[in-house]
Amino acid sequence: MRMMQTRAVLVPDAGVSALSADYFRSAHHLRAEQVTHTLVLEDGQGHALRVPLIVRPIEGTPYRDAISPYGFPGGTVDGLREVPKEAVDWRGTELVSIFVRDRVSAPRCFAGGTERNEVFFIDPRLPVQFREMHRRHIRRNTRLGFVSTAREAREAPREEREGFKAAYRQTMVRDGASLRYFFSDAYFEELFASPCAWLVTTRAPEGGVASAALGVRSDGLLHYYLGGTADAHLARSPAKNVFEALVELCTRLGVPLHLGGGLRPGDSLEQFKRGFANASARLYTHELICQPTVYAHLSQGRTGGDFFPAYRAPRT
Repeated sequence: MRMMQTRAVLVPDAGVSALSADYFRSAHHLRAEQVTHTLVLEDGQGHALRVPLIVRPIEGTPYRDAISPYGFPGGTVDGLREVPKEAVDWRGTELVSIFVRDRVSAPRCFAGGTERNEVFFIDPRLPVQFREMHRRHIRRNTRLGFVSTAREAREAPREEREGFKAAYRQTMVRDGASLRYFFSDAYFEELFASPCAWLVTTRAPEGGVASAALGVRSDGLLHYYLGGTADAHLARSPAKNVFEALVELCTRLGVPLHLGGGLRPGDSLEQFKRGFANASARLYTHELICQPTVYAHLSQGRTGGDFFPAYRAPRT
């Protein structure tokens, strides 16, 4: 493969060129995330890589940049993978920069990449051993009458879907999440309609949804995608029963469960997930600068730390 021939073009097709059967590159997810384009890389020998992107104007300038949709989409690989960024002619994209969220596991889009936070897995092929405290709480909740179910999201009754949304949104409020994570009803409807999505709920003894999670199947994993616990039931930690049901589901599906990680290294969320996991890995992102001179000009006076692109770093 002669990498110096690799060229990149931007196709305004709402991500259609990157579609696959995996959730994070499915029509449902790309519509929910309002994907606008596909980044297509070709090497002149019939090999290609197709990456779904959201192209955005850079406010106050005539320029644009792009970002991957939320989650772990990577790209659709057609013989081209682990591409060295310096071996690509980016001029055809007419973008200043591109931020790519790669898959959790191989094949990855580009060589190198930036190592991000640690994420955790429950692999049913390995011994599964929850922390004793977690097991004790799960048994207690079961004795009290909490009941867990797992079903395809598109088959879940509306009342169950609404209970999930309420628990999720209450959790985002408690966590002080940014507006980015307060998804619209239309977003959830796309998610619920996907054949790759599973809704796992734990109901309280009186019948309402105490805790719930949406799992999505993508790239050989069941991903814990979104989840939350209702304020009224937080003291009982019913999310632990949800995790037990997710383990049963991934065992039945024959794939590992990807739990994700914490918001920050070592935080309570990371510790909570570590208490269930029997494997871990690192996430990778790719920071692509397509127009170095313009990027440097826009980033003047904005150090940004590890924020990319630097010119979009929050001002302190």
